[in-house]
This record gives sequence, C-alpha cells and structure tokens, in this order.
Amino acid sequence: MDLSIIIVSWNTRELLRKCLASIFANAENLNLEVIVVDNNSADASSQMVAQDFPQVSLISNTTNAGYVAGNNQGIALSTGEFILLLNPDTEILPQTFSSILNFMSQRPKVGIAGCRLLNADKTQQLSVRRFPHLLDQLIILTKVHNFFPSLVKRYLWLDFNYDQEQEVDQVMGAFMLVRRAVINQIGDLDKNIWSWFEDVDFCYRAKAAGWQVVYTPISQIIHHKGQSFAQKLPFDKHVNFVNSLLYYFKKNYGTLAYLILLPFAFLSLLLAYGVQLFGIKKINKQL
Repeated sequence: MDLSIIIVSWNTRELLRKCLASIFANAENLNLEVIVVDNNSADASSQMVAQDFPQVSLISNTTNAGYVAGNNQGIALSTGEFILLLNPDTEILPQTFSSILNFMSQRPKVGIAGCRLLNADKTQQLSVRRFPHLLDQLIILTKVHNFFPSLVKRYLWLDFNYDQEQEVDQVMGAFMLVRRAVINQIGDLDKNIWSWFEDVDFCYRAKAAGWQVVYTPISQIIHHKGQSFAQKLPFDKHVNFVNSLLYYFKKNYGTLAYLILLPFAFLSLLLAYGVQLFGIKKINKQL
C-alpha cells in the first residue's frame, strides 16, 4: 500500500463529500486506502460515506473522542508506507499525491511533509510556524498580538517564503504526510491532547528523533480553514486551545514553563469568556 489517508470528521458532511470526491478524482492509479473516522456526527456523515463511497474504510464512533483519538484509530487500521492526516475541509488538486510521494521517495531523511495550502479563492494560506516559545504564547494568551501583531511575527513566520521548499519546525495538521517509519519510532499522536498542538507536538518529537520536517510547494490543496472548529462556541474552542498549550509546555519544556503560563492561561480564559458573553468580536481572532 502506497498511501493511507486518514480523515477525522465531525458534522462536516458536505465538506467531507467534496474532500472524498476530490481524493478519488485525483488518485492517479496510486495504491491508496482512505479511512474516515466519524466522531458521532449528527448530520448523517457516516451514512453518506457508507452510501456514496463504499470503497472507504469507515469507523463510526458512538461518542466524540476528539481529533487526536480519531486519528490514532485510523493510524491503527492503516497499512500504507506513508500516512496522510487530512482534514475533511480540504480538496485535493491534480497531482497532489503523486508529486509529494515522489518527493518523499527521493528524500529518505524527511519524516513529515506539508504542502502548499490555498484558500478557496486560491490565495496563499499560512500553514508554517516556528515552535512556540514562552514569550510568544504569553503574548497570544493575553491577546496583545491583536493590537501589536509584529510581536508574534517570528512565531507565526509571517515572512516565510511559500514558493520555496524548506526544512521547518512544524507544518499544519490539515495536510500532514508522515512516513510510517516515524510512527514506528516515536509512536502515534499524543493521546493526552484532544485537539490543538497535536501536530506541533508530533513534529517536535519527530525532529528530536532526528527526522526532518519539510514544507514543499510541489503539491497543493484547497483548505476551507476551521470548519469543524467553527461549530464550537468561541469559549469552548479556547478552552481546548489553553488546555493543549499548557500540556504541551509542561511535557516539552517542564514544570517551570507550565507554572509561568498558568496565570496567563486563566486570564486568557476570562477574556475569552467575556468575548462570548458580551459578543465582542475580533479580539479573539488569532490563536
């Protein structure tokens, strides 16, 4: 099996339908398998997949176990040499798969690859960041960056050249191609994370184990960003973000970093709750 594609879906039936249709329209005779993990959707997503895409391996969960748990279910079922973690709000374009698989076959030290992500209007979407550090996360937690965006320019890598192949810290989990050898060495996504920072943590662990993480513009997809998360209330979304951030820093940078972040995390939750309670917009626009 050349490629295993894992899609975790929650109430994204029509986007998932477009995603799956684009996959099979651009499979290019590759030996691939598609695994959809539905996290107890209420919009008949599972029924749609079973009826319209019988070639897909479908896991229909009876509860929403989270994005990470769903991906790990798919990974356990997969058999491909390469595993693509793909969001349901994406559309595959011609030669996406063949070009990036050919790239990986020529670069054995690359453990994780990300491609060019495009908005619906085909403009460039930001998808590469540096690993988070205490200062930039303190700025983000307190929302100061909404007024002084230059303070997080380095973390968000706002001057990144998306026309150039580069080794990077992390690529967005919306399209993350992983060599199976990486998973065999470092394990699955961290099961202690519900969502947010799972891709950051996985890239961090892969690089620590000696693998390269690379962005390449050789492949591209359309990404209708954040459609699953858009269904959540802003405060619920922010709680997930804060919990994952605290866990990531405690795990990878130690208890001191966690304790420094903790009071700012509480402040950030209060701000987010106020945003939701009073309907203030735009202050919570960038996590």
